[in-house]
Amino acid sequence: MRDKLEKIVDAYAELEQKLADPAVVSDPKEYARVAKEHSNQADLVAHANKYITALDDIEAAKELLNATSDPEEKEMLQEDIAANEEMLPQLEDEIKVMLIPGDPNDEKDTIVEIRAGVGGDEAAIFAGDLFKMYERFAEARGWKTEILSSSPSEAGGFKTIEFKVTGDKVYSVMKYESGVHRVQRVPKTESQGRIQTSTATVAVLPEADEIDIQINQEDLRIDTYCASGPGGQCVNTTYSAVRITHLPTNTVVQSQDQRSQIQNREVCMQMLRARLYEMELERQQAEQGAERLSQIGHGARSEKIRTYNQPQDRVTDHRVGFNGTYNGVLLGDTLPSVIEALAAAERAEKLAQAV
Repeated sequence: MRDKLEKIVDAYAELEQKLADPAVVSDPKEYARVAKEHSNQADLVAHANKYITALDDIEAAKELLNATSDPEEKEMLQEDIAANEEMLPQLEDEIKVMLIPGDPNDEKDTIVEIRAGVGGDEAAIFAGDLFKMYERFAEARGWKTEILSSSPSEAGGFKTIEFKVTGDKVYSVMKYESGVHRVQRVPKTESQGRIQTSTATVAVLPEADEIDIQINQEDLRIDTYCASGPGGQCVNTTYSAVRITHLPTNTVVQSQDQRSQIQNREVCMQMLRARLYEMELERQQAEQGAERLSQIGHGARSEKIRTYNQPQDRVTDHRVGFNGTYNGVLLGDTLPSVIEALAAAERAEKLAQAV
């Protein structure tokens, strides 16, 4: 492992030299790329240096131990050797985790789609609760949310809502939320006090740049129409709402929440690129034999990932058996603990595969 770590440290030193290179400094894009890579490697390099230093200290202490006859010095050197040797296994495990290749999409912003599932009005209300949960969660992390498209329900909440989340490594965190979310509670619309089970699906898509996905304009059918509110009431007398159909894949996206047709069209293109990018990722993973419906990581929309049980004040994530309180998770306060449990399980799974 030492040889590998020394190469990593040397490569990091080269990055530091590039950051001082006038040619790199004068190129904003290249400087940003190098600075980002430098920042991403900092923690690994710190661990690598600590590991290498511990090995050097052990070797130096053993040489001194063989050269001295002083009992007190021998005891001190033996204690130093034991302390460093005790530290090495944990350091090695931490470094192995850091060396696991990350998801190339982890750095990306995301487009999140929430759809009401089984349960009628209550499912739409639950979809709205999930949106508020993610909105609070994002705000606590310093992320920004922007509604791209929505279809409100007359009873409250949303039939569908799509929103963008931007910030530091958003997809690396939000990707664990993809799947079917189930709620068990007494609906606000229920007069008999009966518990109802409703569902909503969440899809988390890495935002795709134009570089990632090339879309031919001749493959698009673009329709415009008047934006409407809940119940079909007209709220806009101009044709500002936009619907785009990608003909080769029959993928349809639409937006009516922006102020102009141009803005709605741009939002549609963002959503379309994200969906086509996700399709391409699935195709590549299928070719590579990847297990798309993994219990850890990217949960498929068909998979029930979490149950929110209000009467029992419990939320259970079925992928790792994590339990939290109903309000704690749905209000976004303890959602970070659920996601960290999923991330830890994914790291452990990848580490086991790498060994």
